[in-house]
Amino acid sequence: MPNNKQILLDSRPQGEASVSNFRLVASETPALGDGQVLVKHLFLSLDPYMRGRMNDAKSYAQPQPLGQVMQGGTVGEVVESRNANFQAGDKVVGMGGWQEYSVVDPQQGGMLRKVDTTHIPISHYLGAVGMPGVTAWYGLVKIIDAKPGNTVVVSAASGAVGSAFGALAKSRGLRAVGIAGGPEKCGYVKDELGFDACVDYKQYKDAGSLSQALKEACPDGIDGYFENVGGMVMDAVLMRMNAFGRIALCGMIAGYDGKPAPLSYPQLMLTNRLKLEGFIVSEHMDVWPQALQELGMLVGSGKFRPRESVAVGLEAAPEAFLGMLKGKNFGKQVVKLG
Repeated sequence: MPNNKQILLDSRPQGEASVSNFRLVASETPALGDGQVLVKHLFLSLDPYMRGRMNDAKSYAQPQPLGQVMQGGTVGEVVESRNANFQAGDKVVGMGGWQEYSVVDPQQGGMLRKVDTTHIPISHYLGAVGMPGVTAWYGLVKIIDAKPGNTVVVSAASGAVGSAFGALAKSRGLRAVGIAGGPEKCGYVKDELGFDACVDYKQYKDAGSLSQALKEACPDGIDGYFENVGGMVMDAVLMRMNAFGRIALCGMIAGYDGKPAPLSYPQLMLTNRLKLEGFIVSEHMDVWPQALQELGMLVGSGKFRPRESVAVGLEAAPEAFLGMLKGKNFGKQVVKLG
C-alpha cells in the first residue's frame, strides 16, 4: 500500500490561526478490508467553515479533533477496490480530508459518490457543482425565494458560493449585485459572471459609506441578501433592505477569529419585518440532487464558468487556507495533489 502524507490539526488557534497549528506527517495506508476502496486524491477543498471547526467551542459541527487529519472534501480516483460498486479508475467525490490517499467504506451513507467528468472538470465537484454550489442554491431558492425582477445581493461574490449564487440568480431573471474586495474581483463578478453590479467594499471605511454605494447599485432596494461575511458589510446591507426582505445567513467570516461581530442596526430587522434564517447545507441533503443537476447544467453548458485558486502540493494547504480566510483567493480555493 502507498505511503500517505497527511496534515493534522496539531493545536487550537488562540485568536488568528497560523501555520504552526498544523503538522505534516507520513504513514502507510492500511490494507483494504471487505467493501472498502482506496482513493488517490486529485484535489482537496479548502472552505471557510473549517476555521470554526478548529476551535473547541459550541458550533453547528463537532470540533476538528486534535492529532487527526484535517477533515474536508476531496475528489479523486479509485486505485484499488474491494467493493462491487466501485472499480479502479472511477472518479469520485468524498470527505477524504487533507491527505494524499484515503481508505473509504462506501456503505457508510454519503461517504463516496461517483462523478462524471465528461463535461465538468473534476475539481468543480468541490465548488460550483459541490457543497458551495448547493449552499448558494439552498439560500436563494429555499430561503430568499425571490421573484423575477427582484434585487438580490451576495457578499464574497467572487468566491465559490457567491459566484454560484450569481449564476443561479441571473438564470432566474433576478437583478444580482455582488460585494467583493478589490477592482479585479469586482471586474470578474460583473464582466465574467454577469452580475448587474458589484460594490468594492475595500473602497469604504464604514458601513454608512458602503451603504451609500449599495444605494446606487440597488436603486430599488434589496429584496434578498445572502450573507457570507457579517460585520460592516451586513450593517451596510441592512440599511438598504426592503420591507419583508429575506436574508440567508450562511457565513460570518468577519467573526471567525473569535472576535465579536456585533450588529450596529438590529432594529432594522423589526422596522422592515425582515426574515433572517441561518442554515447549514449538510442538514438539507434532500435538495442536493435537484441543486446539483441545475448547477451541473449551468457549468456543463458553459453558462457558468467558475474560477479557481489552485495551490499545488499537500504542503501548500495550510498557507492557502490562511490566505483564503483573508480573501487572498480568487474563486474556489483548492489544493492540487498528484
